[in-house]
Amino acid sequence: MKNNISSKLLNRFGLFLALLAIYLLFTFIAPASFSTLRNLETIARQTVIVGIAAIGMTFVIISGGIDLSVGSIVAFSSVLVAYFLNKTGFSPLPAAVCAVIIGSLFGFLSGIFITRLKVVPFIVTLGMMLLCRGVAKGLADEQKINAPYTWLNEILASLPPERSWMLLSPGVWVFIFLAIIFAFVLRYTVFGRATVAVGSNELTARLCGIAVEKTKVIIYTFSALFASIAGVMQFSRLTVGDPTVAVGLELDVIAAVVIGGASLSGGQGTIFGSLIGALIMTIIRSGCTQMGLENWIQEIVTGAIIIIAVALDRLRHRKG
Repeated sequence: MKNNISSKLLNRFGLFLALLAIYLLFTFIAPASFSTLRNLETIARQTVIVGIAAIGMTFVIISGGIDLSVGSIVAFSSVLVAYFLNKTGFSPLPAAVCAVIIGSLFGFLSGIFITRLKVVPFIVTLGMMLLCRGVAKGLADEQKINAPYTWLNEILASLPPERSWMLLSPGVWVFIFLAIIFAFVLRYTVFGRATVAVGSNELTARLCGIAVEKTKVIIYTFSALFASIAGVMQFSRLTVGDPTVAVGLELDVIAAVVIGGASLSGGQGTIFGSLIGALIMTIIRSGCTQMGLENWIQEIVTGAIIIIAVALDRLRHRKG
């Protein structure tokens, strides 16, 4: 009985305890600046781009799929924002909204190809990754697009003293709000239950009357939607539209979701877990950077954590 209770508590709070342990480790071994409130706020801001994209990726991986195009969509959306501000005279909000809507279309197309042509998600999204990156480079003439200064540039900037009452940058609050809303969607709505059902057993889901194809199209559209929002955040961080950014970002996003407890076999995962996974990756990078460690060491540590997370997932399934 006690073993069952301990196992349930570990499954529920184990990821949070891992996050806390990693943070405390760097608190002791990294310089004192690591544990300051300023650095905590920096860690929160650095988590936003991967974290927002990970919300959409969580739905994809729970459904048993994969999306390799999110990094390219992030770059494309950042270019679109700069393009609309610089070339068309759009005000900031319409520029951001249009970038998100257009970027979401790539996910919609991926969903259509996956469901109608019955092509595996890996191949479709790999092609979409190259297609989207090429469109971004063509739109920007393979160079950065500068844009006039607007309030979009302040979304992920450090808070000035007069706005310290906000505690966190607006972009961080947007991330938290989206995470809460879509955690509710995943857990308590018909669409969320359909996503889990499709990932657990697609044939059974189909026999239960779930519109599998429609669900998958929505899921991949969601993934591109969140990647596009992350692209707006990327523009805010860089203040330019750069078609060469976010190369390999899709691997960070997938890693955050997997570290957060989602199963690559489908049917399992949470938004909260993906958020913790993204935070763990950011904390490791921040700690290693402040300790003066080389980038290749950070990559080794992150890669080892991903392998351990996947190994634990396999062991958990074998015991189940």
